[in-house]
Amino acid sequence: MRVDGENKELLIVIPTYNERENISNLLPELMERVPCAHVLVVDDNSPDRTAEVVKDFQKQYPERIHLIEREGKQGLGTAYITGFKWALTQGYEYIGEMDADFSHRVDDLLRLIEVIRNGGADVVVGSRYVKGGKTVNWTWDRKVLSRGASIYVRFWTCMPIKDPTAGFVIYKRKVLETIPLDKISFSGYAFQIEMKFAAWVQGYKIVEIPITFVDRIEGSSKMNRKIVYEAIIGVPMLVWKRLKGIYSSTKG
Repeated sequence: MRVDGENKELLIVIPTYNERENISNLLPELMERVPCAHVLVVDDNSPDRTAEVVKDFQKQYPERIHLIEREGKQGLGTAYITGFKWALTQGYEYIGEMDADFSHRVDDLLRLIEVIRNGGADVVVGSRYVKGGKTVNWTWDRKVLSRGASIYVRFWTCMPIKDPTAGFVIYKRKVLETIPLDKISFSGYAFQIEMKFAAWVQGYKIVEIPITFVDRIEGSSKMNRKIVYEAIIGVPMLVWKRLKGIYSSTKG
């Protein structure tokens, strides 16, 4: 069933797992400050009842806030793929992704929207590592890990993206239509890298704009050793998948 309402320009996909406090603050800010945006929350059966908070806001914004509830914690990458597929069936022109924890600021989201609307990019990435970008409240070891990951990715893939693990992105519809979403196999850091790599391989223009990334205040980080390990082994696999033609366009 298609979404009611005429404004189908932009959908922001937000995966959640135990983000009750954050989502209760983020949704009203998005509704007020980004009137062009619809929001799709993909919740993995959060024990803290995040989905119930979203449902309460749906009563106030029935045409702009949407919810997909999944059974159990299935991972960040699959949550985004679920959201992307839903957005395509609903006819949105631009599809974005952002965190629920205010690490991604609404001020910066407005700047990403402006760039994607102006037609100079197929993919816009909110980047911590281009000139003007920065991180706030990060420990030194997290900074080293993130910077090291970026260098590692560029070494293996030759992709000219300074922040390949960034999770603050807006895609034009045509990009997600041609990327073989069912063949995007990773989650966490590796998912973010793979999506950008697949778009780059197909020749889409990716533009990075500087953002301020603020470490979460409410809730706990989803980062763990499994996500880091997946990124380490996943990056060389991306090169292999490219050689096998796995990222070929899904459209003729």
